Amino acid sequence: MPADTTSPEAGPEERSGQLRRVALSGLLGTAIEFYDFLVYGTVAALVFGDLFFPEADPAVGTVAAFGTFAAGYLARPLGGIVFGHFGDRLGRKSMMLLTMILMGAGSFLIGLLPTYDVIGVWAPVLLVLLRVVQGIAIGGEWGGATLMVAEHAGDRPRGLWTSFTQLGAPLGTVLSTGVVALVSTLPDDDFRAWGWRVPFLLSFLLLGAGLYIRLKVTESPLFASLSQRRERARMPLLEVLRAPRPVLLASAVGIGPFTAQALMTSFMISYAVDEGYTRPQVLTGVTVASCVALVVLPCANLLSDRYGRRPLVLAGALLSAATAFPVFALVDSHRPGLLILACVIGHGIAQSVMYGPLGALFSEMFSTRVRYTGASLGYQTATLLGAGFSPLIASGLLAAHDSSDAVALLLTAGAAITAIAVWRVGETGAKSLDGQLDGKAGQLDTHGGGRDAQAGQRDVQGERS
Repeated sequence: MPADTTSPEAGPEERSGQLRRVALSGLLGTAIEFYDFLVYGTVAALVFGDLFFPEADPAVGTVAAFGTFAAGYLARPLGGIVFGHFGDRLGRKSMMLLTMILMGAGSFLIGLLPTYDVIGVWAPVLLVLLRVVQGIAIGGEWGGATLMVAEHAGDRPRGLWTSFTQLGAPLGTVLSTGVVALVSTLPDDDFRAWGWRVPFLLSFLLLGAGLYIRLKVTESPLFASLSQRRERARMPLLEVLRAPRPVLLASAVGIGPFTAQALMTSFMISYAVDEGYTRPQVLTGVTVASCVALVVLPCANLLSDRYGRRPLVLAGALLSAATAFPVFALVDSHRPGLLILACVIGHGIAQSVMYGPLGALFSEMFSTRVRYTGASLGYQTATLLGAGFSPLIASGLLAAHDSSDAVALLLTAGAAITAIAVWRVGETGAKSLDGQLDGKAGQLDTHGGGRDAQAGQRDVQGERS
């Protein structure tokens, strides 16, 4: 057993303390993930088109800037495969440390990157390269952080504890939009000259705090037990792909939350500024929505422990679809107060209810042997399809139709995919992470009872062939 693994004889206080440290490390890791990616998305929407693609016309420059945004997402499934493989083979903790270092270093180096005026074509080339490095690292970050929390939680409520990792998303959004809002109050010349670099350079502080916490956590007890029994998968990806239904369903479930996340944050900033709102007004709306999400998300996860993952994700998807057109109508009113309300409804409430239970849900869809690979690949494929391309698609729809209705329809379509997919997954909340049904089965899945949970167990385990 690895030296940094909590002993089975450890007392309740020691195990609880370790769980709190693991949850905090997951929160910080995911916060850094979203901070880095959303700082890039925000700054790309504001100035990257001119700073790194000056020879293009403004519309093409914006699309090119968002193109580098998508490049980071394209690398995420690759990161999920690479870090998932070694996470399932060597352990969760070491991969968590490596992904955090790569994420923070990539963001810091973007803050130091010379622009096109200084080094010419090498500026966009290096920018895309750093985005790819970030994407690979982030591809492995969420899986390691979430699974460490879920596997340390034991018989404690997994939904509630994995909400700490999920809370990194709105926390990272609050931090990123807050910092960008502060520097965007600079005169335009100062913001374009050096102000945009400040949010990237500040990520170094988050990196230091995150590494300090992660060095103190112990390895997952489920992985340690698996290693002791010499039952680790030799090729986790092949085991996942031999029974692909769980990873395909996980990818589909995540499309709605990530489509909403991208459209209501990075795309919304660009769209609302073009509609005449000031940058501080838009960033205030996104920040307020993220603060609301910090409350809504753990509440949704707590309810998912009581009533199941499927009902909560389904409720969030239906709410997102029902409010898509009203949300963009509120933005089109050109009234700052209604813009904030739109962000709160679309991002703070609907997206949070969809997104919150994903950590527990994806953990329960795969067995310990392949959990890091399967959950990471499903999650990161969903980010690629949902968040990576939706700003580009939305920009194209807006240019073609000159109406936000087309963007609202895109948001509705993403939510519909999630609703159908999560219904097909069935209920997983009654299953412990060693593949057995626990005592909560009677509280879950009133549509299918134990039958859905048992079928889900057979469908998603896919390990012991």
